[in-house]
Amino acid sequence: MDPCVVGRLRCPVCGEPLTEVSTGASHALRCPRRHSFDVARHGYVNLLAGRAPHGGDTAEMVAARADFLAAGHYDLISAALADAAGGIGDTYPLVVDAGAGTGRHLAAVLAALPEAAGLALDVSKPALRRAARAHPRVTAALADTWQRLPVADAAATVLLNVFAPRNGAEFRRILDPAGRLLVVIPAADHLTELVDALGLLRVDPAKADRVTGSLGGHFTEESAAVHRRELTLAGTEVATLVGMGPSAWHTDPAGLAARITALGEPVRVTVAVRLGVYRPK
Repeated sequence: MDPCVVGRLRCPVCGEPLTEVSTGASHALRCPRRHSFDVARHGYVNLLAGRAPHGGDTAEMVAARADFLAAGHYDLISAALADAAGGIGDTYPLVVDAGAGTGRHLAAVLAALPEAAGLALDVSKPALRRAARAHPRVTAALADTWQRLPVADAAATVLLNVFAPRNGAEFRRILDPAGRLLVVIPAADHLTELVDALGLLRVDPAKADRVTGSLGGHFTEESAAVHRRELTLAGTEVATLVGMGPSAWHTDPAGLAARITALGEPVRVTVAVRLGVYRPK
């Protein structure tokens, strides 16, 4: 694991620094109080303190997301994040992605910041198996955003949060005072062509205000921009798009397949996301 990242991790039990130890072919992170956390053969380390109340995205959802992202359909998000991160400062010791998923967006930011190391945090083991391989400078760790994050105070220069839960107090604690939090949420017209046709979850029109309000005790929004792109998708790609998001938990597979078929091909779909840049208070 990257020493630059390990040096900024903290034991989720006692908060002490962690160091990597090896015994034969096995690797672990251990603190001075001998709390030990195994590095899985898939390359990520489990830094949960106890059991998480949920397991995050399923293997099927993660596979769907990996396929959809690999086709480049959400590259506008990666590009927007990389561009925003590039304007933050001259040195980038650590970029943390809270709710990293497969790690594709984090990998794009690291590609634009050759001096940076990356830490992918997620509660989904299937996601972390992919995130750990997303880029040579990514370290992946199992962590719950709603708990105390296993990261040292002021350790991150850039903090990414893409379609993921937000813990304002913890984000502020781990972010350097000169750093920035980059938050991506769906805009009101995101996937609008599919919402009614397929019975998907609708974006709350007040979502941007709610997000800014929830972070307001710890951050000030510095700038915001909406990024849009029209996709032309096959029916199978529409199914993959639905299967990778929150609507996957709420749709009947047979009924969904019939509604997708009824759309015909090609299917034109609007991708619309809002990127907010926040500075710590």
